Amino acid sequence: MKIDWDRRTCARKGHVTYAPDDPRLRVRLHAQTALGDVWRCLRCGDFALGEPHGSGPASEAPLVPRGKVLRDLFILRFLAIERAVRGVFIVLVAVAVWKFSNSQDAVRRLFDEYLDVLRPVFRHFHYDLDHSPVVGTIQKTFGYKHSTLLIVAGLLLAYALIEIIEAVGLWYAKRWAEYLTVVATAAFLPLEIYELTEHVSWLKIATLVLNILAVLYIALTKRLFGLRGGHRAFEAERQSASLLEVEESAGVMV
Repeated sequence: MKIDWDRRTCARKGHVTYAPDDPRLRVRLHAQTALGDVWRCLRCGDFALGEPHGSGPASEAPLVPRGKVLRDLFILRFLAIERAVRGVFIVLVAVAVWKFSNSQDAVRRLFDEYLDVLRPVFRHFHYDLDHSPVVGTIQKTFGYKHSTLLIVAGLLLAYALIEIIEAVGLWYAKRWAEYLTVVATAAFLPLEIYELTEHVSWLKIATLVLNILAVLYIALTKRLFGLRGGHRAFEAERQSASLLEVEESAGVMV
């Protein structure tokens, strides 16, 4: 089922109406009914009862996101939420690494105690904890120096900050955030591919696929790095999406 992004947004946020000074446009966007004046919404094209939200020259009319632009905005905000969740998770991991670095010996003793308790239980299910990759990885971290763990925590915080900045910028559809997202995400793709060669999991595969799709989608639809005509073509596409400009073109042709 095709989604009507214009009416969906108007139902949630309300209509956007404008009264242009040009009489040719004004008569096409305005009508009188038994209930009063109605003005055509610049987003969905339906007529809304009441006074217009603004008036003036057609060139100063608000550029209202419509159609494909609204769909792109929805996808960008989905990616923004994903980046924000990931950023918060990485912050929590960084805090855990920092706390672990300050109490490394105590955590090791606690881990060894729980391992002794759980070893017979897992042996009953024919699983050897002593040869478990997860247990082995945890045991390796106990050998890291305090300074090394602090560096790791700092790098994680820096990475989390990038993710959160991306999330805020994508939520407000900032072009600099789109560039940052494409560059930062593409930079980590080789690392994600390398991790898959070490250990394959559905989560890693899903994350890699999502990041590749995000890079391609943003770079192509937003015409970054000169793709598909670059920034000039992107702005021209946005301008052509304005219903008021469509009406102006139609009025000139009459």
